[in-house]
Amino acid sequence: MKPTGQGLQGQTAVVTGGVRGIGLGIARRLAQEGCKVVVWDRDIAAFDTMQAGFSPVHLQPVDVSDAASVQAAYEQTHATVGDFQILVNNAGINGPVLPVTDYPLDAWSRVLAVNLNGVFYCTKAALPHMKAAGYGRIVNVASAAGKEGVPGIAAYAASKHGVVGFTKSLSRELAESGVLVNCIAPVMTETDLMKEMTPEHIAASKAKIPMGRFLQIDEIAAMVAWVASPECSFTTGFTFDLSGGRANY
Repeated sequence: MKPTGQGLQGQTAVVTGGVRGIGLGIARRLAQEGCKVVVWDRDIAAFDTMQAGFSPVHLQPVDVSDAASVQAAYEQTHATVGDFQILVNNAGINGPVLPVTDYPLDAWSRVLAVNLNGVFYCTKAALPHMKAAGYGRIVNVASAAGKEGVPGIAAYAASKHGVVGFTKSLSRELAESGVLVNCIAPVMTETDLMKEMTPEHIAASKAKIPMGRFLQIDEIAAMVAWVASPECSFTTGFTFDLSGGRANY
């Protein structure tokens, strides 16, 4: 289904990692804009409709780091709600804050599996029907760390840099298909991921932001709602910064 207007009314969106944090904020905003929202997450039992402020049309358990789990989730979702026009690849983890010399091998593998492989698996599952429909919007959540590099979180920065590169490559493959692929690069946002970080890392990250404050979830959600809409019609392969003045390229 191609949208008939410029808004999101009546479209279906899948948001990965949509139970909490940034993903929940994005899912809520898309629902407010008239989307039918599907939430993919490892722990769907934690979703609270009253607290979220909207009711998803479908809640789907999935481990985005596992290709078989993603394919099964796609098939179940498609059987339940049919085609979807929007995919927001948000699910991610921070991993430990440690120098590379001390970084555990299993932690490195886990961060890349969730943050980078997960984007690939979910996108690959959704692409065939988007291409067949001649319309789609894929929004990948990267990070300012993926553009600049940040000491202590090399795995996270590498994974998000990979998301930017994947977005650019895929967008060129699909440029004439009607499926647009973009990503966002937020700076540190006040979410539960901060529990994985040291106070020193948090303070250093805030000090880099010229506006002097952390990014808010609602600000990310507003950006995603536009990038995912038909109004974003001539931009693909781009990284939209949410940096409070930090980004310089």
